[in-house]
Amino acid sequence: MNTPNTPATSADTTETKPAGLLRRCLRMPIGVQSIIAVGLGATLGTFAPATGEQMKILGDVFLNLVQVVVLPLVFPLIVLGIARVESVKKVGRIAGKAILYFELVTTVILLIAVGLAKFTGIGKNAPVVGADAKDLEGMSQGIDFHELILHAVPKNIFAAFGEGNLLGAITFALLVGVAVAAIGEKSKPFADVLESVSTVMFKVVGYVIRVAPLGVLGFISYDVAHYGFGNLRSLAGFVAVVYAGLAIVVGGLFPLIAAFYRIRYVALLKSVANLAGIAFVTRSSESVLAPLMSRLEAFGLSRSTTSFVVPLGYSFNTDGSVLYQAAALVFLANAYGADTSLPALLLMVGVLVILSKGMAGVASASIVVLIAAGNSVGLPAEGVALLLGVDFIVDMARTGVNVIGNSLAAAVVDSSEKRREAKRGSDTSYAEVATEATDLQKETVQ
Repeated sequence: MNTPNTPATSADTTETKPAGLLRRCLRMPIGVQSIIAVGLGATLGTFAPATGEQMKILGDVFLNLVQVVVLPLVFPLIVLGIARVESVKKVGRIAGKAILYFELVTTVILLIAVGLAKFTGIGKNAPVVGADAKDLEGMSQGIDFHELILHAVPKNIFAAFGEGNLLGAITFALLVGVAVAAIGEKSKPFADVLESVSTVMFKVVGYVIRVAPLGVLGFISYDVAHYGFGNLRSLAGFVAVVYAGLAIVVGGLFPLIAAFYRIRYVALLKSVANLAGIAFVTRSSESVLAPLMSRLEAFGLSRSTTSFVVPLGYSFNTDGSVLYQAAALVFLANAYGADTSLPALLLMVGVLVILSKGMAGVASASIVVLIAAGNSVGLPAEGVALLLGVDFIVDMARTGVNVIGNSLAAAVVDSSEKRREAKRGSDTSYAEVATEATDLQKETVQ
């Protein structure tokens, strides 16, 4: 018989060590787990490419888990956010401020990208003859603004939810939110149900994010195995300029905007850094939409602003993507010897300002917009095919910057609203004091 004091055998020790190591790994922060997954994925894709390509299923499963919860969470948040706003007028004001901010910042970023690409001269002597337009089959249809409008106003909301139509869901949520606010107290049971749904969905998102490192492992393994690093050497200049431009935006432009609105930019960056990292690796900003709104609320932003501005920004405020497109157009213009004079560059910027707002709901959005913009300024689609080899590398960075840009946009709009409310409060207090002084004066005269 074994006594209670019998020491553990070596077999028992070897069984418990892996279990203890696994528990320690699972307790690591998600960011650390993701970094480990990047290293494992790169190693697997390099030395076992056949297996690396098969690992893509892990990334696809993770994205499916994310996408299945996005609309059930975004819809109630937008409805409740609008219902809590004291007036429909404020909803229109927030929307106007957000869209104006999106347009101004997008234009500045485009000018930065074009100027940087022109200064460095990227694309000259690029091997455009090696491009294959067959890689673009099914992508060159361009942007149809009539379809975009119909996309934003779906005829069947259940079909829109089934298709993952975020823009259509936002439009319908706006209408429902305004109706809930207009009905008032009678809509409280409906609002309580939506509140419960959003709470449950936040919990589900927490579960999904825990498996993000597996998604990272799958995507990195596939990317390294499928694309390799051969094209990166020939297009290193283009990749470097895009990353430099994104660094200027994140480290220069965004801090200036934050300082003007008295936003603690470094603290905001720390708050969303790991989510931007997940978006960077998965190349999907949707993968962090739900936790991003929760993180911004914890940072101090109001839910009514966050739940409206962030989803809207996912459709209309793609800062990283528009910088990539502008740099790519200048690259192709230099490669083909096209006109790169100031009027031609300004025309490129104008075209991208318009077309970049048609990216919502379009598959391979950046490539599609790039083809449409290139056609409008006379650049062939074959050149765009050349960039597909390094698209996954720049796609990671531009997706991460999109997350940071939308976080700052929500903070700017929220700061503007709080300043307005504070000013109204001080004006009201001053009016009350003035009224009391007048009444006291009248009493004294009497």
